[in-house]
Amino acid sequence: MRKIVFKSIIILSSLALLPACTDEFSEINVNPNSPSEVNSSLLLPQIQRDMINAVLGEAWGIGNIVIQHTAKNQFVNEDRYLWGELNSIWNNVYDNMRDVNNILRQSEELDQNNYKGIALIMKAWMFSLATDCYGDVPYSEAARAKEGYIYPKYDSQEDIYNGILSDLKTAADILGSTGEVVSGDVIFNGDIAKWKKLANSLRIRYLMRISRKRNVGADIQAILSDPKYPVFGSNDDNAVYNFLSSAPDQFPLYTTRIGSFNEFRASKTSLDMLKALNDDRLYVFFRPTPATEGSASPVYEGIPNGLADAEALQYNGGPQNHSRIGELFFEQSVSAQGIKVAKGVIMTYPELQFLLAEAAETGLIAGDAATYYLNGVKSSFQYFDLTASDAYLAQAAVAYSGSTPEKLVKIGTQKWISFFYQGLEAWFDWRRTGIPSLQPSVDNQNEDRIPVRFIYPIIEQGLNGDNRAAAVAAQGPDDINTKMWYLK
Repeated sequence: MRKIVFKSIIILSSLALLPACTDEFSEINVNPNSPSEVNSSLLLPQIQRDMINAVLGEAWGIGNIVIQHTAKNQFVNEDRYLWGELNSIWNNVYDNMRDVNNILRQSEELDQNNYKGIALIMKAWMFSLATDCYGDVPYSEAARAKEGYIYPKYDSQEDIYNGILSDLKTAADILGSTGEVVSGDVIFNGDIAKWKKLANSLRIRYLMRISRKRNVGADIQAILSDPKYPVFGSNDDNAVYNFLSSAPDQFPLYTTRIGSFNEFRASKTSLDMLKALNDDRLYVFFRPTPATEGSASPVYEGIPNGLADAEALQYNGGPQNHSRIGELFFEQSVSAQGIKVAKGVIMTYPELQFLLAEAAETGLIAGDAATYYLNGVKSSFQYFDLTASDAYLAQAAVAYSGSTPEKLVKIGTQKWISFFYQGLEAWFDWRRTGIPSLQPSVDNQNEDRIPVRFIYPIIEQGLNGDNRAAAVAAQGPDDINTKMWYLK
């Protein structure tokens, strides 16, 4: 009997305590070290850093090679177009797009148009990378699983580009319309005027990208003619990520194993072009062959792209006779000059000037094509901490003279040179213009075709198989030779 009474007392005491425990339940289960909301100033720098590093990684491993700025003398599959999955751009775009959407949501809730405008620009640039690499990709339903879009459809590239251009115009219209100070911006340090210039400069890039599919002249002219849509005015406006001299934010190649770095050498295509032009950018991009480096008579020699393994390693007597990539992109990337040169790039003033030169030369816009062209050449040298001499500019292969086709070759060639290690943009632009006239790599395994896209990540067949299959049916076979919409 005493045991029954004792148990009853315990039960009643416990019930008496329940309301108090329940009142505190919600507070006890909130982890102060795991916030459910993160403000925009903390989200923005990680997005920017992740995307810049992804672009630099793909530039080093694929972009510089396919566009024949560099070549490999070991482990040459990439140079022979034996491409497997290349997922860095895909993974970083979609992983970071959730946080871009979070910034957009927060900025709308708080009426912060500066953050919203920057987020729209980042969104446009990130999706441009995805569609420029793969073609049709998830866009309108991407990174919206919380809204019920578990299996996002693949949008057509045309629709994606319409969305990109719309977002950039919206960004240009709203930036500066609210007064919040932007923190956490590692591209422009919160300078809204420069973000507005980037929005409009990117609009011109993407309008030119689709210029084979529609007449974009009026749209570009409308930007240039309206003072409320400023564009880059000099290299001071470049949208770049400046790395630091000390860890943990140094140029990514600085900590690369020297053996891995030395697999990449000067491409004979680019080095021979620079030699023929007496172009001082050669000495920034490349260094003398190891056999002659530091000697009184340094020699610069590239290797052909796409040689088989044994031939690549043995070419011209071996690696001691293959020029390596310039020291400013490796061991000197943390020096004062290296920090000026080795950057992560979204877009630069020289690129804009070359695009405007092309647009003016082909009659898409009013303006002096020669001025745009010379601005592009001179500012490209300045970007690499050099000066374009009068003698360089006057030589027949550089001077802005000749027929329109000849002038377009000069514009495209100088733009191709200027894009050295600036992401995948050289490849994207070359696919559109075909300038310079590159030949497929020597011993390529792609039926003498330079690739024009990446294949979709294999995991998509399991995660989003039906929508991937619909995209392949619409776009064409999922291989590296299928042309995307704006290339057809």
